[in-house]
Amino acid sequence: MTAPEAITQHGLTADEYAGICVAIGREPNQAELGIFAVMWSEHCSYKSSKALLRHLPTTGSDVLQGPGENAGIIALDPMLAIAFKMESHNHPSFIEPYQGAATGVGGILRDIFTMGARPIASANSLRFGAIDHPKTSHYLRGVVAGIGGYGNCMGVPTVAGEVVFDHSYNGNILVNAMTIGIVPRDRIMRGIAEGIGNPLLYVGATTGRDGIHGATMASAAFGDGNETRRPTVQVGDPFTEKLLLEACLEAFATGAIVGVQDMGAAGLTSSAFEMAGRAGTGLRIACDRVPQRESGMTPDEILLSESQERMLCVVTAGREEEVRAVFAKWDLEAVVIGEVTDTGRVVATFHGETVVDLPVAAVVHGAPVYERPRRRPAGQEGIQQFDPASMPIPRDCNAVLRRLLADPNIASKEWVFCHDDAMVGIYTVVGPATAR
Repeated sequence: MTAPEAITQHGLTADEYAGICVAIGREPNQAELGIFAVMWSEHCSYKSSKALLRHLPTTGSDVLQGPGENAGIIALDPMLAIAFKMESHNHPSFIEPYQGAATGVGGILRDIFTMGARPIASANSLRFGAIDHPKTSHYLRGVVAGIGGYGNCMGVPTVAGEVVFDHSYNGNILVNAMTIGIVPRDRIMRGIAEGIGNPLLYVGATTGRDGIHGATMASAAFGDGNETRRPTVQVGDPFTEKLLLEACLEAFATGAIVGVQDMGAAGLTSSAFEMAGRAGTGLRIACDRVPQRESGMTPDEILLSESQERMLCVVTAGREEEVRAVFAKWDLEAVVIGEVTDTGRVVATFHGETVVDLPVAAVVHGAPVYERPRRRPAGQEGIQQFDPASMPIPRDCNAVLRRLLADPNIASKEWVFCHDDAMVGIYTVVGPATAR
């Protein structure tokens, strides 16, 4: 494969590749190119939306954690806080509706309990194509089943949601998942790699080849034939995640965990670089120590795998066995794979050979920020100037009401939310059925 082909295949532009070479003072090797591809993707760097997101308010007297962490946190009272996160899983759900939606729910749950919070409720916002489009039924059934399947098994109630059908989504459905959790204000955890010499502990499920370059795929433009990208979609296991949830909260209570992050988009790569980036430190990682469920995995596959239900923890030196015992109690892997350094670089080795040596700042903060072209939607002026009082009174109001109730965007959505358990945990006061 030629250099231009490799750059394009990784979702980078020629200018971005040139910027990478300048940032590290040389051309990246194959593993390093993969790291920049995922970390500079839209999904991880927000390079197209960051310019717009900066206009939103993010601070306030009750904001305990704003942008830059796994989830936001708002003070609830002097003792408790609410952690919340919403994220899309659009492209994975378009390619493989069930697993795409299920792992979207799983990832958002991990973002919440990574902050030290116990998830208490989930919600979703879904957009599908026209109700009579030949693929809408396929996407709808898979996504609804995936959300219900993962959330129900986790024991977290799904208490709210919305479903909208429109022809503009025929070629790209939207699947947004949200979860909120409760955390004592003095127990908030953060994804930070502090303490030179502190060990890195890999915890949770083993690593496979599923989801490799999932973040790059999630950032690509979609057209025909994208169903063939199924290998980039992760495969989730909610029963393992339930164990991981309980094990993490128990381990956090020991006080031995310095920082923790979910291995979500970009897997071990994103958790390692982002945790070091927040602390201004470096990391050394031995890829061959990472627990693997498939044989013959290469270091770049290990670093970029998005296998689900995994966490990276920084543990206080000398307390590794204490933390490992907690995860062993829940039948989960807990293996030291590296340590925190003061180099400002992530160095990854494979059987003693260095395969990655990159500056953290260039990977985490070096992605370009784009001001994309934008224009006012056609017809928006007419909508804003519309005066309901100018509408004539219909002759047959009953007929108009029946037409409105027959519209799939107005009709009852019970046939959707009946798949979700809104009462699991028995804390739900008002659920979808009782809110009608």
